[in-house]
Amino acid sequence: MSISGLFRFPAPLTRLCRVPRGLGLWEKLTLLSPGIAATVVQMAGKKDCPALLPLDENELKEQFVKGHGPGGQATNKTSNCVVLKHIPSGIVVKCHQTRSVDHNRKLARKILQEKVDVFYNGENSPVYKEKQEAAKKKQDRKKRAKETLEKKKLLKQLWESSKNSTEKVITDSS
Repeated sequence: MSISGLFRFPAPLTRLCRVPRGLGLWEKLTLLSPGIAATVVQMAGKKDCPALLPLDENELKEQFVKGHGPGGQATNKTSNCVVLKHIPSGIVVKCHQTRSVDHNRKLARKILQEKVDVFYNGENSPVYKEKQEAAKKKQDRKKRAKETLEKKKLLKQLWESSKNSTEKVITDSS
């Protein structure tokens, strides 16, 4: 491949993907070219993003309302709270997590996309499965903590009873 071929990209890419940092320019272009099958490399510490239903902008109604909560005048007098409604399903999401309108818009769309996916796919939704798995892990941790607490109480009772019995033996022998 010639030098000019390195900088000319193939047909329009429909999807951007992350490329590991240590790869050179030639390896990056090889991963991005559509004719070559490449294995998916997962970045360290990152989960694969589940394939969610795409949102059509024509089906969304977006409003900007005044914020609420702590922060005083900076949040209560600016219209940086985003209210996003998915018209076909009727799902409404209100996002006021940051002071930035752009960031709130992105967060609201992400939350709405997850809720719409759960609405249409139900138990088959990857978001639903992930939340159920997290709830199960939390319940297991809670159960283990309760069992550990019971064991500690039992151990303390045994230790106190053995301490009392040794004191009786010492007082009886004297």
